Amino acid sequence: MSCSWLLTAPFSVLQHLEIHRALLPPCCFAARWLSSCKLSRSMLHCYKLLRLPEDGSSSPEEVKEAYLRLAKELHPDSGSTRADAGKFSQVEEACRTVLAHLAERRRREEEGRRRAATGEEEEEEDEKLRRQAPQHRQYLSFEGVGMGTPSQRERQYMQFRVDRAMDQVLDYRRRSLERQSSEDALTASELRRTKNIKITQAIERLVEDLIQESMVKGDFSNLSGKGKPLSKFSHSNPYVDPMTHNLNRILIENGYQPQWIVAHKEIRETIAQLRADLLGSRGKLGEPLTPSKQKQWLLNCEAFRADLARLNKRVDSFNLVVPLLSQQMVHFSAERELKRALHAYQELREERRNSEEKAETGEAGNPKEGLFTWVQNLFK
Repeated sequence: MSCSWLLTAPFSVLQHLEIHRALLPPCCFAARWLSSCKLSRSMLHCYKLLRLPEDGSSSPEEVKEAYLRLAKELHPDSGSTRADAGKFSQVEEACRTVLAHLAERRRREEEGRRRAATGEEEEEEDEKLRRQAPQHRQYLSFEGVGMGTPSQRERQYMQFRVDRAMDQVLDYRRRSLERQSSEDALTASELRRTKNIKITQAIERLVEDLIQESMVKGDFSNLSGKGKPLSKFSHSNPYVDPMTHNLNRILIENGYQPQWIVAHKEIRETIAQLRADLLGSRGKLGEPLTPSKQKQWLLNCEAFRADLARLNKRVDSFNLVVPLLSQQMVHFSAERELKRALHAYQELREERRNSEEKAETGEAGNPKEGLFTWVQNLFK
């Protein structure tokens, strides 16, 4: 009955037998034989899980390399097609068991060599000293978890391992749910976009079918202006697409003007008004310029410079919003504008003088015609 139970024992029970084997007293020869028997079976299973030679000749480095190789294949987060959380946990436990077995075997070999060299008395003294070691050394085991007696700390450590395993499982499930939710959201957005595309294509096909059906029935045969170009495109720019032309037409009909066009128009109107005012002020002063008139002219020039400086600031603002580089404006020069005003004033005086001379010459050159006209007007 005991043999059948041992053959059907699960892997976790075999591991516990492996752990408790070292705790058996030396006098229990039957128990030690049973433990060693189960140890060989459990070790054989562990070596099979790690894909290592079954003769037990592997080193700890080879065991770790085998564990890493299997972890890359079986870990849930590895992304491999062979990922399996259950098999990964079995491989992890098998690695720990094999490493513990190798460490225990190395310790026994060292003890055997030491006993052969020093004898049984020194071994007994070492065992006595080991039992009398300071109590704080017990905290070097169980990863420093727990407090109290070694048995209490062992139970606390087992509970700690259970809690840690549960946390890892919950964390893995949380990451899986987050990854699944992100994939579901992406799939939903793709479905919505595909549905919108299908609806748009269906509407376009329906409209095209209705147009073709109306053309076959002759609904478009009696339309006014058939065979003539559309009036709204008759005066449009041939290099501008119809959509842009219609948008511009709608904006113009509703009184909309871009900001830079309005600013350019205001600048041209302002400079024209300033030039006219400067020319008018010079014409009012007349010729010759007396000291008082010269002083007044200088005051008018200073006022013109101030107005022109404000206008140049508006030019700067216009250059910031104009979309085309070729449409930008340069500053107006006060000296150039004054010279232009004086030159225009001189030309205006020349034209006035010429017109007066022509009028005088015409009256003096035809005296008879003037007298005859006077007599006719007298007898009327």
